[in-house]
Amino acid sequence: MAKRIGIYAGTFDPVHAGHITFALQSLQAAELSKLYFLPERRPRAKQQVEHFAHRVAMIKRAMKPYRKFAVLELVDTSFSIQRTLPELQKRFSGDELVFLFGSDIIPSLANWPHADKLLTGFEIVVGLRNQDSRNKLHAIIEAWPSQPKVITMFQSYAPKVSSGQVREALRTRQPVEGLLASVERYSDHHWLYIKLA
Repeated sequence: MAKRIGIYAGTFDPVHAGHITFALQSLQAAELSKLYFLPERRPRAKQQVEHFAHRVAMIKRAMKPYRKFAVLELVDTSFSIQRTLPELQKRFSGDELVFLFGSDIIPSLANWPHADKLLTGFEIVVGLRNQDSRNKLHAIIEAWPSQPKVITMFQSYAPKVSSGQVREALRTRQPVEGLLASVERYSDHHWLYIKLA
């Protein structure tokens, strides 16, 4: 019987409560058998990210309580439909792949190279962040030249949490919403984010 596999690609610099709650919501909303965090080694649009090994280690600590979570480490430097998607299809042959995105990705998703292959062939789950409007996002999606196979959209339980805020809190040693205790301990132990402005 085919399993439903969630793929959640991102920078996770660092992973925070918003990532974890979105993943948990997606497990239920999309009826996933398993969910894989797919950290990017060198994200295209971001500079000076923490070392990949540290980001992976923090994800592994954060997901320990959740048996349906796992980390997938691929050789690709960043997620791409042309290179990463065939690798995922090969790895999970016979299973259904479901891709998770924050609502901040939706306005640019259709412009990704080979986006039609992702949109028409796979299910997509979207977590609404900050003040993003469901109606506005639906209008954006309806204007896409290729329509998603299936799309599930819901309000995130932690819509305002961001990695930038968490990094700043770790740098200044201040409390902040969404900072995971396991991430704080790991960051302190390895002196991460101290030099970030």
